[in-house]
Amino acid sequence: MTHNAASPTRRQLLAGTASLAMMGLAPRALAAAGDDATATAQAFLDQLTDKILAWYPENATQLGIDKDRHAGLRSMLGDRSLAGIEAQRGVVKEQLAAVKALDRTGLSAEMQANLEVAQATLELSAKGHGFRFGDMALLNQSYSYRNSPYAVAQNVGAFVEVPDFLTSQHKIETREDADSYLSRLTQYATALDAETERLRVDGGQGYILPDFLLDKAIGQFAGVAGMPVAEWELVKHFEAGAKQVGHAKPGEAASIINDKVLPALKRQQAVMEQQRKGARSDAGVWALPKGADYYAWALSAATTTSLSPDEVHAMGLEQLKMLQSRMEPLLRAQGLTQGTVGDRMAALGKDPKYLWPNDDKGRADLLAYINGRVDDIRTRMPQAFTVLVPGKLVVKRVPVAIEAGAPGGYASAGSMDGSQPGSYYINLRDTSIWPRHALPTLSYHEGIPGHIWQGEYSYKLPLIRTLLAYSAYTEGWALYAEQLADELGVYKEDPIGQLGYLQSMAFRACRLVVDTGIHAKRWTRQQAIDWFVTNNGSTAAQVSREVDRYCSWPGQACAYKIGHTAINRVRDNLKARMGAKYDFRRFNDALVMTGNVPLSRLEALVEGRLSI
Repeated sequence: MTHNAASPTRRQLLAGTASLAMMGLAPRALAAAGDDATATAQAFLDQLTDKILAWYPENATQLGIDKDRHAGLRSMLGDRSLAGIEAQRGVVKEQLAAVKALDRTGLSAEMQANLEVAQATLELSAKGHGFRFGDMALLNQSYSYRNSPYAVAQNVGAFVEVPDFLTSQHKIETREDADSYLSRLTQYATALDAETERLRVDGGQGYILPDFLLDKAIGQFAGVAGMPVAEWELVKHFEAGAKQVGHAKPGEAASIINDKVLPALKRQQAVMEQQRKGARSDAGVWALPKGADYYAWALSAATTTSLSPDEVHAMGLEQLKMLQSRMEPLLRAQGLTQGTVGDRMAALGKDPKYLWPNDDKGRADLLAYINGRVDDIRTRMPQAFTVLVPGKLVVKRVPVAIEAGAPGGYASAGSMDGSQPGSYYINLRDTSIWPRHALPTLSYHEGIPGHIWQGEYSYKLPLIRTLLAYSAYTEGWALYAEQLADELGVYKEDPIGQLGYLQSMAFRACRLVVDTGIHAKRWTRQQAIDWFVTNNGSTAAQVSREVDRYCSWPGQACAYKIGHTAINRVRDNLKARMGAKYDFRRFNDALVMTGNVPLSRLEALVEGRLSI
């Protein structure tokens, strides 16, 4: 959101200074007024930062700032209760009024941008809180990329999020760390019961997962509940850490799970099984009360635009056609001339010479291949940026307990001080969805120069800007990162890999079509899967999980290509205006260092960094 009316022109400033001088006021009075406005704005951002960290203390741990004055957050989980959500709803309303009332005259461009980002996020959040169901996650840095009309789904809720957080982010290096872990483990049971109550309340209003998603979620619950507690990663992680630090009660985690967590899991599973009896099979939110209004908001939250579902749908079809026209000559050069582009990419994806065995050795070889591509792209970064970051990351398999409902690949940020590297997760439940040519571009998207690389630049910004993340920017950047890899020549001797890159881009164009098809055009789940397989050559196994994700995260899948399109539009515009002064590396520096902003403000802020 712009605030040009509050920003005086140079002529107005000169005239104002002269008038004040005639009144006996020195120009330093203006500076003092500006200093006061800056101090007030900074105080607002500081207290907003504290509120957000208190709502989502897990993020303080992930960022490595759960110490000093934030030390109390290390033993806390976020409040997932109805009362907690209602309290946040009220505070968001108050904070929105406060940021709108701030005097922005004389503020620096950076402070103006910080306030614009805060206001835009609060506005979207306030609208999201108007829907009194589901999970509004825009203020939760770890999950701000998705919102859901469902409190719990196969990829939403404490059951999915808390175990992954505790085992991957909560390090046990002292006895105090171990005690904090046990505190959080106890709160995990509380979080489960809080969400179970929300399931009941939302279900009473008609907000129940589609039957096929309930089946998947219930299966995940049953799989964990049926596992011996001693084999839970939550227990093994604690016992290993407790032994190392000499904690007095190494068996306490297992006791908490047996006494509190497991009963809470079973209570939640029982409610879902009860809801399954009357669940619908309709995939889209159009079938829910206020579904069309919710989708309009979810789409705007994901894209930071006012594009309608029809406009997004048409954009996807147009971009798919363009991308497939680029794939055609590459396919022909490989001797693949018969059938549609989708047919030929499907055949390529089934070629045994590009597949990994679906066993432990195959998975290990796949991970080794990814690490090799990460090592290669790291050496190319000086060709694309003048300002570099370490890009610390580790490649991991998605935990087996959640892989049935998890995305194919995703990234988790490292700590701000660099002590904890970022994590690039890949879902290896079925290696057939990852032919060799699909992996390089995925790695550039999730790792370097994608999410983890961009995330380290965000740590150079004020903390509030790290906490407030826009999916359209972050996912747009990650697709731009895939494009950068191509522009840096990674596929010069690898035409099959370039086909994988273009198929990845086409995949994101398909998402625009499928997401709007499901939620606005009333497509069935099978219709969405069939369209995807036919038009992009993706496997049914890969697409089925993707479509299920779109069903529970409406709008989220549209952020990628809309953000990528906006970034290229900004680059083309600035390149045309700058002419010979345009510098590829300086543009990339400016783009990544601008950080998360609404797409409507991206060009002006990048331009400001380039000082055009």
